[in-house]
Amino acid sequence: MGCKPDGTKLGFGRYGIQSCRVGHLSYRAIEAARRAIIGHFHRAMSGQFRKNGKIWVRVFADIPITGKPTEVRMGRGKGNPTGWIARVSTGQVLFEMDGVSLSNARQAATLAAHKPCSSTKFVQWS
Repeated sequence: MGCKPDGTKLGFGRYGIQSCRVGHLSYRAIEAARRAIIGHFHRAMSGQFRKNGKIWVRVFADIPITGKPTEVRMGRGKGNPTGWIARVSTGQVLFEMDGVSLSNARQAATLAAHKPCSSTKFVQWS
């Protein structure tokens, strides 16, 4: 029959960034990586990226992190949400890109790989 998509293969674009480790990714790291990719494309391609280029974010921070203030007594429930994280599995595609050249996609992936705390690798559709 059919196979269940598990997020380890490219589904939308020609190039992608894939995680190499299991871990957590904060919403700030996801947004910083996305901005690094877009910023590189705008600098490298000027107005051409706006017409042809596309980026897909394949990971979503949906797990709340809560924290209680210091010196608060026990009980009375959990604390307020302080942030959000996403669980990342080995081989999961984090970002996908299309409409750009291979060299620009590689450079953008290198810039974005420095943002999350886990190791990533560049993949391309074959």
